Amino acid sequence: MASGTKKKGTPKKAVKAARSSSVVSKKGTPWGTIVAVVAVVALLATVLIYYYVESGDKRAQADREAAAAAFAPTAENPDPSLKLAGIVTQKYEASVHVSAAERVAYDRSPPFGGPHDQAWAACTGIVYPNAVRTENLVHSLEHGAIWIAYNPDQISGDALNKLRVRVDGKPYTVMSPYPGLDKPISLQSWGHQLKLDNVDDERIDQFIVALRQNGNGVYPEIGASCDATGPGGFDLDNPPPFDPTPPGPDAKPMDYKGTEGTQQDGQQPPMPPAGG
Repeated sequence: MASGTKKKGTPKKAVKAARSSSVVSKKGTPWGTIVAVVAVVALLATVLIYYYVESGDKRAQADREAAAAAFAPTAENPDPSLKLAGIVTQKYEASVHVSAAERVAYDRSPPFGGPHDQAWAACTGIVYPNAVRTENLVHSLEHGAIWIAYNPDQISGDALNKLRVRVDGKPYTVMSPYPGLDKPISLQSWGHQLKLDNVDDERIDQFIVALRQNGNGVYPEIGASCDATGPGGFDLDNPPPFDPTPPGPDAKPMDYKGTEGTQQDGQQPPMPPAGG
């Protein structure tokens, strides 16, 4: 390079542009923030949809119950369920107990009366996710509860929710899957059964209104509890499971009379008949 010749510097505009480009590249697109915002919006939408659907289900159920009010029992009409098409009734002897290790050879599937475990299944509006031992659920019927059984291979999703809203939190009501059920839905109260195909069938609510805690002599133990406080200690957090195998030759028959000292429940004072 010739002596005295000044080296040209980088043009100011080029420097400024380079710096600007560097700043932009350092900032980049805030993908983390975008993803977080999208996730929050999606979560909020999911919550809103859930509550909207749930509130809609509850409103629809309130309408169904109002429509079924005509089936409330009275002294003049003590058992309105007898008007329901398809209803099956049977007389059973009450307060005949078996132990937790014993089974009963029931005459119906699901059963709705007969010998049963000394501990009743909690039935305070409980929706059991898994099938529960039949002998415990039959005892709940003896206390005036309604048991909604459903075939888990046929009832799921929205249909299952429509059944759930009829039970969840409702006193003297219980629901559970019943593997191998010959119909999608089967309703049980003591001595009564109604099998149905559709969760929108109005007879579901009519059955419940007519028979839940119907004190007109429809169920044996008026005033008995549905809490999990019975003898034998029914474990609400770990209920005894349903046994799908056929009862063996040692199963108790339907005419079993029990053993001395195990036949009777401790009962609460009687309640007046419903509608009386």
